[in-house]
Amino acid sequence: MNERQLQIKSIVQSLSHVAGADPSLQERLFDSGILDSFGLPDLVTALELHFGLTVPDSDLLPANFSSIQAIDAYIGQVRKDA
Repeated sequence: MNERQLQIKSIVQSLSHVAGADPSLQERLFDSGILDSFGLPDLVTALELHFGLTVPDSDLLPANFSSIQAIDAYIGQVRKDA
């Protein structure tokens, strides 16, 4: 994992209600139960604060936040477009 992916993983772990959660890059965070659907707003807020970005409502799509790899790609695209 690269540095940003490790930071995302740390954020996910801090929000998970699963003790000892250790998601892989491609693990589907919501399908596996590491995060629940109520955790999406908390995840987005934590990512915005940590990475200094704003996630518009139009980007609140499950595909953008389904895994550490998906979140990393989304953040990379947002920063590139900024």
